[in-house]
Amino acid sequence: MLYHLLYPLHTWLSALNVFRYISFRTIYATMTALLICILLGHWAIKKLKAMQVGQYIREEGPKSHQSKAGTPTMGGLLILFAITGATLLWVDLKNLYLWIALLTTLGFGLIGFVDDWLMQVKKHNTGLSSTNKFLLQVLLALMASILIYLMPDFDTRVTFPFFKNFSPDLGIGYIFFATFIIVGASNAVNLTDGLDGLAIGPVTIAAVTFTIFAYIAGHWGLASYLQVPFVNGAGELAILCGAVAGAGLGFLWFNSHPAQVFMGDVGSLPLGAFLGVVAVITKQELLLVIVGGIFVMEAISVILQVGYFKMTGGKRIFRMAPLHHHFELKGWKESKITVRFWIIAIILALVAVSTLKIR
Repeated sequence: MLYHLLYPLHTWLSALNVFRYISFRTIYATMTALLICILLGHWAIKKLKAMQVGQYIREEGPKSHQSKAGTPTMGGLLILFAITGATLLWVDLKNLYLWIALLTTLGFGLIGFVDDWLMQVKKHNTGLSSTNKFLLQVLLALMASILIYLMPDFDTRVTFPFFKNFSPDLGIGYIFFATFIIVGASNAVNLTDGLDGLAIGPVTIAAVTFTIFAYIAGHWGLASYLQVPFVNGAGELAILCGAVAGAGLGFLWFNSHPAQVFMGDVGSLPLGAFLGVVAVITKQELLLVIVGGIFVMEAISVILQVGYFKMTGGKRIFRMAPLHHHFELKGWKESKITVRFWIIAIILALVAVSTLKIR
């Protein structure tokens, strides 16, 4: 909005030329989202408490979690509001990639909202059925993937990190590949959201990482020099990534241990979908496996646990899945698990960035 209002005036006041630069708008979108979360956080928590939207704790979960019962959840609404407000304020509203990414994120947020609303407000113990939730995710991701596929000159080749001469072209099959990436990322973040600050930390780190990749992908000179796919218009996604990073930091202010609020599915599902759709648009689909390595580990731990349990008639690989619960039951403190996972996420982000030169 500010880009359209103020940049045209740069011929009258040269200082307004800064609104031309994506880097400038990304920085201020980050700070705007951060401030929105910080300033509205206490108010949002009070509203959620008044609505009696308290976290339900499973009896089969770690006993230490029982004390968290009743902590306000659905804090993801604050995250989405901050992301949307900051993005629309600083972005070029004519950018189609931006709208695909933002609307996909909000669409997954709506799925999470309905699930949380049924469970927390209407007191339906299971919320949306797992089948309905999954089908809605697939439908929304499929729509986003088709729109991306139909964008002019969009490249359907898949980029492999560390390899510059190996990029298989999936053709129309790319639609289904992209759908898998978006749905998989959404559910992986959802599985990770089990400890105070555990999910929002790596999401913020991943958002910062994809800010770099989105900026490079949208800059012909940098993309050519670093030998990464150039995606005309993808640079504006850096502003959305910055807004997510800022909102993540702002939410962490209240979600750090001991958490005053949880994000709920209305936060975890859209944040995962955001990572997936940005990875697809910037042509860094498989790099998401590295950047989001924490989420991949958590998802794989659940798949292995369930598969092994069924094959062996009740035996387990981990004491409990997802993986963070395994370490809890081994005696690790919640804050120690969270910080160590953050450290791993930072290391993985650095490895991802290093692929820009190791090709």
